Amino acid sequence: MGTKREFGPQRILVTGGAGFIGSHLCARLLDEGQEVLCVDNFYTGSRENLHPLLNNPRFEMLRHDVTMPLYVEVDQIYNLACPASPVHYQFDPVQTTKTSVHGAINVLGLAKRLKCRVLQASTSEVYGDPEVHPQTEDYWGHVNPVGYRSCYDEGKRCAETLFFDYYRQHKVEIKVARIFNTYGPNMHPNDGRVVSNFIVQALLNRPITIYGEGQQTRSFCYVEDLVDGLIRLMASPGDVTGPINLGNPHEFTIRELATLVIELTNSSSKLEFFPMPPDDPRQRKPDITRAQTQLGWQPRVQLREGLTRAIAYFEQMVREQRGATNA
Repeated sequence: MGTKREFGPQRILVTGGAGFIGSHLCARLLDEGQEVLCVDNFYTGSRENLHPLLNNPRFEMLRHDVTMPLYVEVDQIYNLACPASPVHYQFDPVQTTKTSVHGAINVLGLAKRLKCRVLQASTSEVYGDPEVHPQTEDYWGHVNPVGYRSCYDEGKRCAETLFFDYYRQHKVEIKVARIFNTYGPNMHPNDGRVVSNFIVQALLNRPITIYGEGQQTRSFCYVEDLVDGLIRLMASPGDVTGPINLGNPHEFTIRELATLVIELTNSSSKLEFFPMPPDDPRQRKPDITRAQTQLGWQPRVQLREGLTRAIAYFEQMVREQRGATNA
């Protein structure tokens, strides 16, 4: 089974295409000459992320919620629809679970009807607060099923279950990517993610908010690298289903990240410490052996370089907001 068009551009559906990662994926696919149908309900996605794409004749935008069935004709599907930051996914946790579960059912049903390939953007959160380090794809995870993060963690775990059941039962050609912390331009400035939080706070010379002692670790992947991994996974042979970890294996403490952001922004911000939120993972580091061997993929952009690019994006955003306030 493969895509329907063997020659010429593919028509590719990207759900959640107005979001942080989705907008970069749409742009990359257009750069490769594909036709892109971006679907988003704009709950966390932003029209501003899509402004550079709107004049491209191969780009189409559709406002739609993936919890409702979608009737379109496409050759491939990337399913990125779901709030991904704690601030957003905990605001309406029932809807978050619906987006992961009903959304997966709807895109899988579409892929089954069209006999096309479908990729699920899963997450490192399926590992929970891991007892194995670094995390390999065969680790089943350590997840609280009834906590504040469960709507997202368990929703994504259930979505993976659905993808593999459709693969086994209905022979749908699936790809499952487990995405680790990703950052870069187009991030929402108020999404509560650590990189955007720290950069905005530093640019405004406000205290840098750190939970616990800041010794918990994360591995930060620049969005350009992540998108390259998604596209490689989609193009991989049919028997490569995943799940496959996509992330940067270089591990940093949250305190190290804060210090680097302060240095790169030349900020006068000080560190401010708060109690750890419940179920916050202590360690995050992907084992990317599978991605290296099956996709020939590994991240190229190092943290200092990637942060410099992200800071330039947020500097522009802060300037525009100040200009609007002073107008």
